[in-house]
Amino acid sequence: MTQSVGIKDVARAAGVSVGTVSNVINRPDSVATETRARVQSAIDRLGYVRSESARQLRAGRSRIMGLLVLDMGNPFFVDVARGAERTARDAGLGVMVCNSAQSASEEADYLSLFAEQRVRGVLLTPADATGRNIETFRRHNIPFVLVDRVAEGTTECSVSVDDVAGGALAVRHLVDAGHRSIAYVSGPPGLNQVRDRRTGALNALKEAGLGPDSLRELPTERLDVAAGRDAGARLLGLAERPTAVFCANDLLALGVLQAMYAAGVGVPDDLAIVGYDDIEFAAAAAVPLTSVRQPAVTMGTLAAEMLLEETEAETGGKRHEHRRVVLQPELVVRRSSLSSR
Repeated sequence: MTQSVGIKDVARAAGVSVGTVSNVINRPDSVATETRARVQSAIDRLGYVRSESARQLRAGRSRIMGLLVLDMGNPFFVDVARGAERTARDAGLGVMVCNSAQSASEEADYLSLFAEQRVRGVLLTPADATGRNIETFRRHNIPFVLVDRVAEGTTECSVSVDDVAGGALAVRHLVDAGHRSIAYVSGPPGLNQVRDRRTGALNALKEAGLGPDSLRELPTERLDVAAGRDAGARLLGLAERPTAVFCANDLLALGVLQAMYAAGVGVPDDLAIVGYDDIEFAAAAAVPLTSVRQPAVTMGTLAAEMLLEETEAETGGKRHEHRRVVLQPELVVRRSSLSSR
């Protein structure tokens, strides 16, 4: 087995001390130009790579930020990651992106991994509705910021969107278009986002003088296109089919749209559809999808900035004030909901 090249090997090849090599790597301006060039030549020739883990152990600080989301197959979370990664990179940090797949047990495993690696901090969209994983992780004294979730009953920072307002936007739009019987394809009922969007939908119905029985809920185990197709099949099997459907995210809405297309049901004339998130594919669907837009990139950016503020405050011995940022959603109307009733 080939042995890795160490800093002593570089020092020996360049004819300098280990301290000089260290200065070339960490404080190059403190080393004479000729000496620096000789050491750099030895580094290049030997293929020396600095041990980041060893450097972090000495410094006591990681250059990695953890990001744990519900589903990296959802473009919404890809946009969140893009905002976080850009902010972390500007601060000289990298991002370790992990996917809990909406599983509390996988979330627990990744949080343990973050603790083992002593990451700088974590951006977390929780999958565990009980909060036990967060309580366990808190013992490691690693800062974290909740993303796409309000930090209710906790002392951490959070960045979220007002999902109650978002659900109300979606259903108010459908009611204004003349719909009085609406389905809600909701996703896993344990997720706060799903419950909040349902609350907003019911609020909009109440405003219009309609009772909660005007909303027919179709829960799904997951928030993906396949689950949306399954919900669409169930919707088609109802004796009294609603005239509109509000979906907890765009992937579910795209699945419902596929099911309607396969069954020859016209969208929006036979069934109006509204999604949530306004992912890129929403506008590019066969029938462009009306959706409630979340500022995903902004969420990732703000969450990363808040985490950096907290870690810098800890390093400087300053007091950090936790914040809860709640952004407002926006309804983007496209053809999928523009039926003439």
